[in-house]
Amino acid sequence: MPTVLITGANRGLGLEFVRQYLGDGWDVIACCRSPESSAELSDLAQGSLDIRQLDVTDFEAVDALASELSGRAIDVLINNAGIMGAFPLEENLSRQEFGSVDYDHWAEIERINTFAPVKLAEAFVEHLAASEQKKLVNISTSVASMSTMNAPAIAYSASKTALNRAMTIIADPLKERGISVALLCPGYAKTRMDFAGYATVDPADSIKGMRKVIANFTLEASGSFVRFDGEAIGW
Repeated sequence: MPTVLITGANRGLGLEFVRQYLGDGWDVIACCRSPESSAELSDLAQGSLDIRQLDVTDFEAVDALASELSGRAIDVLINNAGIMGAFPLEENLSRQEFGSVDYDHWAEIERINTFAPVKLAEAFVEHLAASEQKKLVNISTSVASMSTMNAPAIAYSASKTALNRAMTIIADPLKERGISVALLCPGYAKTRMDFAGYATVDPADSIKGMRKVIANFTLEASGSFVRFDGEAIGW
């Protein structure tokens, strides 16, 4: 069976990715910072689930995991781990609004949302190249689009816009190795990032849609930015 590696796999969209891929018989490598504190992830444990402790901002740990998994083909790598910022959400937003920007906070968000996915891509490129499907998937957001949507959260929006640009740049050299790069918006899903109950998309539906996009994603489409329902998003 194919293998998928998922970061931020302990809750929300990451956990639902784990649940659905396991349900379809995939071998799943589920990575998160504190597996021991995620009862929901532990409850999914079975023979095809490999739970790994990983802080994606610890680049030495990323390299170490890639070394531990050396020789293991990974068909799909999903860069799902990310943060909107600190909680409570109201305080987080106040630290990202023009006039009161917390630049240390911004740097932390950038390291997780932008730097880490590129580092994961560098560390696991050989694992992807050795697989049959060869797909690098990055969870982005429509607020990263400069033509589609605006949001007051400067740091979060900018970090995801930077992620999109970085991935469109590396898509070219990865395409030469047969690896496709996808940027996906999960929709406004009902996770802990939901502001004031405005989310409209059920996580299960979001993941089901993204998995369909991933399954049908081609090398020719590499570097494109689409919603979970397959609709193209403007840059």
